[in-house]
Amino acid sequence: MTSPPGFDRRHLLRAASVTALAILGAGTLAACTSAVGEQRAAADENAKPVRGGTLKIGAPVDLSPAGLLTNTGAVPFVIGLVYETLVRYPHDSLEPAPLLAKSWTLADDGLSITLQLRDDVVFHTGRAFTAADVEFSLRTYADPKWSAQMKSTAAAVTGFDTSTPHQIVLHFAHPLGNIFDLLDTVPILDSETLGAVTTENTFVGTGPFRLTQRDPNIRIVFERNRHYRIPDRPYLDRVELSIIPDSQAQLNALRSGRIEVATSLTYRDNESLARSSAFKTVDFDGAELQIYVGVNVTNPELADVRLRQAIAHAIDRDRIITEVYRGTGYPLNLPWPRNSPAYDSVRNTRYARDLGKARELVAQTGKPPKLTLSYGTDIPSYQAVAQIVQANLAEAGIEVILDPNDPATAVKKLIGGRYPGLWILDHSWAQFVPSTLTVSAYPFNARKNASHFESGGYVAAADAAWQVKQGIGPDAQRAYLELSDQLLDGLFLIEIGAHIQQYAATKRVHGYAWTKSRETLLSEAFLA
Repeated sequence: MTSPPGFDRRHLLRAASVTALAILGAGTLAACTSAVGEQRAAADENAKPVRGGTLKIGAPVDLSPAGLLTNTGAVPFVIGLVYETLVRYPHDSLEPAPLLAKSWTLADDGLSITLQLRDDVVFHTGRAFTAADVEFSLRTYADPKWSAQMKSTAAAVTGFDTSTPHQIVLHFAHPLGNIFDLLDTVPILDSETLGAVTTENTFVGTGPFRLTQRDPNIRIVFERNRHYRIPDRPYLDRVELSIIPDSQAQLNALRSGRIEVATSLTYRDNESLARSSAFKTVDFDGAELQIYVGVNVTNPELADVRLRQAIAHAIDRDRIITEVYRGTGYPLNLPWPRNSPAYDSVRNTRYARDLGKARELVAQTGKPPKLTLSYGTDIPSYQAVAQIVQANLAEAGIEVILDPNDPATAVKKLIGGRYPGLWILDHSWAQFVPSTLTVSAYPFNARKNASHFESGGYVAAADAAWQVKQGIGPDAQRAYLELSDQLLDGLFLIEIGAHIQQYAATKRVHGYAWTKSRETLLSEAFLA
């Protein structure tokens, strides 16, 4: 067995195998878990931790209990504070570190994994955590009724050996190069209370905070879990999440002291606040988002790939990154961020801005089209991006009508594939093992996606990348090249660029941390 890897970014490309992790002593394990999961907690910390207090956060959208496993709305706050997973990725690599699983051994044939579980963990109800809870959580995540994006990978776990209370063996239908993505993502759920999630707002996990109150569309209250497995954590007594849909209202609440963290300001406002002596930005490094233009390929105007190519050539990616995201990101033609094993600098230049080429392609398709461009209203940057794209496409001879959608409608249209023409949203998952994106994410899923794009070649490439034994090894990297070519040729999604999510906070806030999927971690947070 091997020792836990460090967090050096170089591991990402040179590691060909992640087969096991040494069992650690209890004290060392707790320290390692805390350090990996909340590695940014000490980034600004000359301040000495202070116990107690209430951290007040403003969020634009409430929690939908039925969407607990969808990572939408306020779900990232609830999952990060109330629940825990088996492993956790550090921000700068795809090599997992222990959390509720102490160690693991991946079989040589890639068809099973054996996990050793912690024996000192209890749910908020006081019930002990065992292997049966892992099986229940994975089976629940695979159930289509929860609309979890990684349900196909969870469904590929076909066997569970839970004969030992703190060991579980998972058997796979085929090798899963992204198995650690699944183990990093699936929250460990309480089988005894999950049914009350949608009826009674009962959320029970093993995490550092308990959800004690929810007033729909007003606030969610979390209180310190006094029986948390890490001694003397969390520092905070309470976290209050206030639902404040309007960006300007959040800014005013931050400036007036009614909240200490604002989660949906414009990048320009964050930039301005960071210049002051009272505020700072929290940059979600390692958890990149990608802004993109989605395309419904069943729309007669958009069925011709030449028009999609025209749109790709017309978009001024540099302007969007500079003006809207204030330089926090970089342009892309493909979804993979720069630290991904699938990133390819040459392929990312295929659809550089070229208005002449865009106009030529529009002319080839015949009558200039008139398209709907939808966007969500919960994120201020979406409207700004939509306006630039509208202007860009007008330059190429494509008329666009903007169509704002409230957050609930935007999500329903995405999941249901009901956008009529073009749409602008962020996607995630590209910061994980690349195959996860193309077998899981609503916009990209090779078998069923929001664009209604169908291609045998794309399905074959997605499956080949998914079914390698090691998702960051040389075989996987070769498979990702074919996957990238399929995305560029099909062009049912038009990437604009990667950007780093930002929150604004008062300088009293220390230790604010996050997972690779941007779930909030506050066991090391305090107010000084």
